[in-house]
Amino acid sequence: MSDLPRRAVTRTAKLATLPLGVAGRATLGLGRRIGGRPAEIVAAELQQRTAQQLFKVLGELKGGAMKLGQALSVFEAALPEEVAGPYRAALTKLQDAAPPMPARTIHKALAENLGADWRGLFQEFDDKPAAAASIGQVHRAVWHDGREVAVKIQYPGAGDALISDLNQLGHVARFAGALIPGIDVKPLIAELKARVAEELDYQLEAEAQQAHAVEFEDDPDIFVPRVVFQAERVLVTEWMAGTPLSRIIDKGTQEERDQAGHLLVRFLFSGPVRTGMLHADSHPGNFRLMPDGRLGVLDFGTVNRLPDGLPEPIGTAMRLALDNEAEGVMEVLRSEGFVKPSIQLDAQEVLDYLLPMVEPAQIDRFQFTRAWMRLQGARLGDPRNPASQMARQLNLPPNYLLIHRVTLSTIGVLCQLNAEVPFREELECWLPGFAELEFDIDEELDEYGEFDEVDEVDEVDGVALDRRVFDDSGVANGAKGRSRKGGKDGGTAGTGKTR
Repeated sequence: MSDLPRRAVTRTAKLATLPLGVAGRATLGLGRRIGGRPAEIVAAELQQRTAQQLFKVLGELKGGAMKLGQALSVFEAALPEEVAGPYRAALTKLQDAAPPMPARTIHKALAENLGADWRGLFQEFDDKPAAAASIGQVHRAVWHDGREVAVKIQYPGAGDALISDLNQLGHVARFAGALIPGIDVKPLIAELKARVAEELDYQLEAEAQQAHAVEFEDDPDIFVPRVVFQAERVLVTEWMAGTPLSRIIDKGTQEERDQAGHLLVRFLFSGPVRTGMLHADSHPGNFRLMPDGRLGVLDFGTVNRLPDGLPEPIGTAMRLALDNEAEGVMEVLRSEGFVKPSIQLDAQEVLDYLLPMVEPAQIDRFQFTRAWMRLQGARLGDPRNPASQMARQLNLPPNYLLIHRVTLSTIGVLCQLNAEVPFREELECWLPGFAELEFDIDEELDEYGEFDEVDEVDEVDGVALDRRVFDDSGVANGAKGRSRKGGKDGGTAGTGKTR
């Protein structure tokens, strides 16, 4: 494959094979049932072949099709165990691998973005991609100053393919959603479409990543690679060694699972407080458990900019739910638009609907499991269940859409990890509105040190705005974030127990 399949008719034809394939397999399955084969065996075979076709097509197309596949990949924990295996294998392939571009296409893209003498920027460049994902692939290289770097190159035609796919994926939304109970795929596709421009803008990605790298510099638990260089369709960052979470999910020890899960929760909730941004692509391919125990974080192409951190009503509603304050919960939900003025609901029934969702915060340490995820998916996916009926009466305000998706995705990863996590403790430290009244989140920030805004730099001599070099201080033109001055002794790196 020399390029992303760009012609809409070609990509649409590939996507059209999905529902047709399902219909064909259903007919074949009926025939086998009539032939006397057990229903559960036939169903498992259909699930396996459906998964293989779905994710083969999504992976080959890359672009928006693969982006949807990656977004769905974190929800495989909700599948019944007897069919989860085939899905797990197919979904995992989407998290950090896809059919690569040939070397000649890569070299052409580098020449177009870095200049004809692009090889002079590198001491070494590996033509074989280290990873290939939805809109770009990553190559390992050595920068001209000797630093090991990751070179992210956007696929030619990625923009057209992304937009075309997301327009066409509505045709298979019902099919894809039916694979995983309790998940409505249409809002997910709509949210992905709304962020197309941001996803393709490597300048925005560089700024977001550098802000995180500066903020988490020397952090004992979280590591974000610094940005080295950025052009229109090429992003060069520090190389990061570590074990992908997909491998920890597959073969990790329980200690590794708990460590990764704990730090994932910490990053999810501390990031908005410390950087004013929420990393919004929480699938296992974007995280590494590093040799020193820290959690490494990749891919800042999609972030939710939250200058005031996560909305306080989220934490307030969770705390009120844990305290069984049904009327208080209802008041918060109405004020934030989760319950429309025209809808009349019983406050206790709303609380009963929410309580299973806040269960992880009820005890000191909660173990996220596939069984728990399946239970939640089943109660929300069954139209006869009161929880499913309640969900259809509630509203998800636009400003909460991405927060909801990221939180749900992170919980999906935690369940894949089977991680035992001090979830409530992390909420008390980082989620506004959740802690008891006497707790002041500013005190928690003081333990990490004082935070200042990084001044915006208008220009770097001799470097155009769309081709930027990031210096050793972590600041580049246009990059903003927070920097830490001083800070408490964080203890042993990667213990997952610092505060």
